[in-house]
This record gives sequence, C-alpha cells and structure tokens, in this order.
Amino acid sequence: MPEPLKGVWTPVVTPYKQNLSPDPERLIKQCRWLLDCDCGLAIFGTNSEGNSLSVAEKIDLMDALIEAGLDPKRMMPGTGACALTDAVQLAAHVAKTGCGGALALPPFYYKPVSDDGIFAFFAELIERVGDARLKLYLYHIPPVAQVGFSLELIERLIKAYPETVLGMKDSSGDFEFTKRVMAAFPGWGIFPGNELNLKEAMELGAIGCISATCNVNPAAIVNLFKTWDQPGADEKQAAINTVRKTFAAHPVIPGMKAVIAYALNDPDWARLRPPLMALDDGGRAKLFADLKAIGFSLGI
Repeated sequence: MPEPLKGVWTPVVTPYKQNLSPDPERLIKQCRWLLDCDCGLAIFGTNSEGNSLSVAEKIDLMDALIEAGLDPKRMMPGTGACALTDAVQLAAHVAKTGCGGALALPPFYYKPVSDDGIFAFFAELIERVGDARLKLYLYHIPPVAQVGFSLELIERLIKAYPETVLGMKDSSGDFEFTKRVMAAFPGWGIFPGNELNLKEAMELGAIGCISATCNVNPAAIVNLFKTWDQPGADEKQAAINTVRKTFAAHPVIPGMKAVIAYALNDPDWARLRPPLMALDDGGRAKLFADLKAIGFSLGI
C-alpha cells in the first residue's frame, strides 16, 4: 500500500476580490508563506469556504497555484461534492495535475444515507476517475456535514481500494473516535482535524493534523509536530491550544481573515463570500484584544 501523506496541512483561507470572485494572486502569496512554514496546502477545505466555490473556480485556482510554481505534491485539494459528477471532475483534475492527495467529503445533502450509499458513491468516483495517481483522504466532519464514515464503512473502502483510500481527516470533534479509528486501522493515515490533541495523537500513531488555525499559527504547530517526542512538548501543546481556543471563541473563518488582513495591511483579505460575513468592528476589536492578551502575533 502506498505511504500516506504526513505533516501539518492548512485548509487555506480563500481571498476574494471586490466582486466576490476568488483572488489567485493573494492566494498564491499566502500559500507560499505557508509552504515556507512547512505546511501543506489543503485548499478548498471547510475553512477555505470550499463549499462556496464552484468546480470551475476550484480547477482554475489549482491551475493558478501550479502555474505559479507551487509543488502540487504539497497540495491536498478538497474534492467532495453532493453531485457525483462534480466530485469526479475535481478528483480527476487533482490526479492529472499530480497533487499529493484529494480530501473528500461524503455526499452530504440527503440525510440519512446508508453506508451502502456512501460506499457506492466512492466506488463510482474511484472507478470513473480510473487513475492510479488518485489518492483519497476521507473527510469526516459530522458536526457540519451530518454524514460521516463509520468504522465499518472505512474498512470496506480500504479493503476495496487499498491503493487509493489512504487516510482520513477526522473533524468529528470526538477524540475518542479518532483513537478508535487509529486502533482499528494501525498504519493508516489519520489526520486529526485540529491541533488540540496533536501530541497524544502522534503518540498513538497519527501522521500529522489538518487544522484551520494553521492559517495563522503554522510555525508553532509544525514545530510541535516535529518535536512531539522531545522535552518541552507538553508546554508547546499548551501554547498552541491557547491560540486555538482563543480563535474558537469567535467566528473562526472571519476571525482568521481579519487577522491576516491586519497583518498584511490589506483590508481586502477580510472579505468573505456570502452567506458568511466579515466581523463587524466590535467583533474584530474583541478578537484582537483577546489575541493581544495571550501575546499572539502573526508574522507574515
């Protein structure tokens, strides 16, 4: 079975122009900074406003990043979609362009759906793409999607497609479930969906994390990933948890964009695509005060 991707990955926030179209130039600059911090690029994830972007927009942004010289092997684009044909089109492009992996939500609109239905969706996806270069990472986020991957379904997918289904991002918010997945499938690629338990997850066999706040605190999270088994790791874990919890006390995507806009002196970075909205003046002031209280600064 192929080796899964490893490390710290960022669901990169997506900048928008005044007309609400994606801004590839700002995205390229942000991705270069994250790569310099040794963060992989999980573009089109939840915190990228991935489900507010069309298939064509995602393909155009992927191409823009690659044409700008960014290594596609350091990219794990989100390819999940409710429509099978959309998911196939995105996954095929990810494989064709040589991206390191594809992060795939289950089809999430209809509820409830059976494990058989989700399995059939992914079987069709893999067979229709028909490209050995496709490496899928399941995206388990039932608090948002309300559709997820049971242990039984994961086992079926691994057995049917061991060369393709290489891992999972677990954003269940239930670390006990994360531990059950790691225990059930040792050696499989498990990325916790945040850094709050990164040290313990690494001890139990995780291969990194994919986390929203890697957008604003990448160096510290990467440092813990690389030194989780060395003295001082508990203190590093506590420090990054403080930052994570501070952001989590506010609307996370608007908050991260507000901080990036401030750090770059670029107000356009604060823009979101509806239905999400930027922080108002009071919300931004409260976030900045809370971050100042913990001594946080963004060194872009």
